[in-house]
Amino acid sequence: MIVIDYKDRRPIYEQVVERFQELILKGALPADTKLPSVRNLAMELSINPNTIQRAYATLEQKGYIYSVKGKGSFIAGDVDLMNYKKMEVLKQLEDAISLAKKTGIDYEELVEISQEIYKEEQIND
Repeated sequence: MIVIDYKDRRPIYEQVVERFQELILKGALPADTKLPSVRNLAMELSINPNTIQRAYATLEQKGYIYSVKGKGSFIAGDVDLMNYKKMEVLKQLEDAISLAKKTGIDYEELVEISQEIYKEEQIND
């Protein structure tokens, strides 16, 4: 589920946050799915529990998960959050396309490059 890249310069908690965000936005972790406990996930990944606690706190602040005292952490089912994140990505894509056009990348080349990137991402998933 979660893989830590020790060559990555980012802090480990940020990698955990990013991976959970990806899984949630792709629908791999549906709403109300219970997350592993902090201790269990820390043991599974062989990292400090404080790192997982920080990742969970960040995910909760961003609205991806919610906590129930005495029960654990769960995936939030906030459709508005998912739509907001998708719109955010589409806006970034729009900006990138605009920049590509301004730098002389034509439509056919842009489509070809986009398809290659999309296929690579599917393989990596």
